[in-house]
Amino acid sequence: MPDSSPPQTLRRSVCVYCGSSESTRPQYHDLATRVGTALAQRGMRLVYGGGAVGLMGRCAKAAFAAGGEVLGIMPRFLERREIVYTDVPHRMVDTMHERKIVMFNEADAFVVLPGGIGTLEEAVEVLSWQRLDLHAKPVIFFSEDDFWSPFFHLIQHTVDANLTPASFLNAIANTHSLDECFAVLDQAFSER
Repeated sequence: MPDSSPPQTLRRSVCVYCGSSESTRPQYHDLATRVGTALAQRGMRLVYGGGAVGLMGRCAKAAFAAGGEVLGIMPRFLERREIVYTDVPHRMVDTMHERKIVMFNEADAFVVLPGGIGTLEEAVEVLSWQRLDLHAKPVIFFSEDDFWSPFFHLIQHTVDANLTPASFLNAIANTHSLDECFAVLDQAFSER
């Protein structure tokens, strides 16, 4: 079970979930770079999966290059696949479950960039915990090309089927620009 108390620090930490693919669209890599830079410029710490590849690697490298604080969480069995980004501090864990718990506990908010099944699984888990009132941390999906539209159609489908309350739609932000994403973050942080 996640620890819903905020980290014992005054800095704001944002966990970014995103893909580790090197072969995806260049605009997704660019998006991750811009998010990492923006986090650093705003004095927010990046918490992420620890890899040096794909969107997650670009996000972390950009945050670090812009002078930001970065914390990677890497399961030992993925060290060779996702390649630890050694320029930033890391916590090595044994399982994916541990990785997700540490990322959750270190974060004040979540930003979900384009990604595959792993990214989706991470995001859905924190949404499930939110639905169960285990936390009230903001969850913000961000894509500039409606990448997450099918996901939001599915959520609406569950609402229409009376399997999810309509009020839950207010708990998830679907943003399409850097300014919009950070406006949601800033508002959430000002309310806490």
